[in-house]
Amino acid sequence: MTSSLPPTGAPTANAVPMTGEVTVFAAASLTDAFNEIGERFRAANPGARVAFNFAASTQLVTQLDQGARADVFASADQTQMDRAKRAGLVDGAEIVFARNRLVLIAPANNPGGISGPTDLARPGLKIVTSQPDVPIGVYTQDMLDRMSRDPAFGPGFKDRVSANVVSLEANVRQIVAKVQLGEADAGIVYRSDVTPQAAPQLRVFDIPDDFSTVATYPIAAVRGAPNSVGGAAFVAFVLSPVGQGILTKWNFVPVRPAG
Repeated sequence: MTSSLPPTGAPTANAVPMTGEVTVFAAASLTDAFNEIGERFRAANPGARVAFNFAASTQLVTQLDQGARADVFASADQTQMDRAKRAGLVDGAEIVFARNRLVLIAPANNPGGISGPTDLARPGLKIVTSQPDVPIGVYTQDMLDRMSRDPAFGPGFKDRVSANVVSLEANVRQIVAKVQLGEADAGIVYRSDVTPQAAPQLRVFDIPDDFSTVATYPIAAVRGAPNSVGGAAFVAFVLSPVGQGILTKWNFVPVRPAG
């Protein structure tokens, strides 16, 4: 069973400074937030190093299953964490450390004339999304299913949107890049992907709560971790007020009070 808080008595940050390298496999959407968390973690633990591998959660599980070594796995959805658990790749229970929301993005000059999600089905629009098993792709398909059940969109809405898809990307950051470059009229991404660097090149439209799935991010120790103590310390730091504050800064929804 997934927990949104550490077990009773678990530390919120490492009490003893860590040493050695901590290898973290993390969903691509966590790139900016985890890079900053890594910097703060290293500042608190001068003898420690953090090596990140950012990719789609599906790719990360495949890499772990093929023998890649890591201490921590942070997924953008529960499905991929469950897949890792079934394969015996994680050690102990996972902990939900953040949540995220979906948004619709268009290039800043908005060549497709997007005004909201209903426009996604307009013939001739160019939409970029991800491979269907990548978490952002799963969340997007769920959103389209919900919209198709609503009379305001109509039962054929999902099929009309799918007909406009021109590219399937490996992860959410590649979706953002395609839209920024004007290679697509629209895409669905996480709110956290509209970074200060990307925002000037984008227009952002909210997805109504009735249709948007709140993305859940679980984190867990990897079985056979080379640095299990360091991995546990990193997880505790992510859950600490400092870590949660950094996640908030990057537009994630924290699960604990931020500091």
